[in-house]
Amino acid sequence: MWYYDSEIIKTPRTMVISGITHPPGIFKDSSMLSSLGIKPYTETRKDENYYWPGNYSVNTSGSTVVGTYAGTAKDLATLRAAMKKEINNLLSTKMSEIDWYWQRAAKGGTAVPSAIATYATTLYSEKDTKEDEIDALNTIAKIIEYEARAYTEVRKLAVYNEDGSFKEYHASSTTTHAREINMVQHWTVHPLQIDPQLVSLTAD
Repeated sequence: MWYYDSEIIKTPRTMVISGITHPPGIFKDSSMLSSLGIKPYTETRKDENYYWPGNYSVNTSGSTVVGTYAGTAKDLATLRAAMKKEINNLLSTKMSEIDWYWQRAAKGGTAVPSAIATYATTLYSEKDTKEDEIDALNTIAKIIEYEARAYTEVRKLAVYNEDGSFKEYHASSTTTHAREINMVQHWTVHPLQIDPQLVSLTAD
């Protein structure tokens, strides 16, 4: 985008400046734009997940014009309610994936495996814990951090056969990565879906 005479120009177009008509092609020529007083334009705004745009200001003093939306924080109670709704939806989805174990057992089939029963109990416990944690988030900054918590992940390196097919995960060679994890969406893994490549995932 560009800025000229208090106007934001979003796409190249014909410009009439000082009585002279310039074709859209001038927007490919930075030197020409500079000579005409047309500057690059950029905007900064706070994360719209947590802020309304708020007051707008523009700084034209530099080589690039910067428009800034100050941002107005959204209502904390509304944000927390949305987080809790997502938690309950996620719990419902996770439970729907394992409910058949109990349905089978109720019809005289195989008993619910202990690992699955423990997993279900853990999910309900985690749901309660997450809701308590969310209730304690009394600033926008705390909510943002909760939904982007810093973690360090260590993973085993994959080993491949000569033909390029996967062979195994190396027992001792690992890689380390920085991650940001949304704690609303971070739950105990299904016992049959454990990642064999993962060594550790630790909050920083």
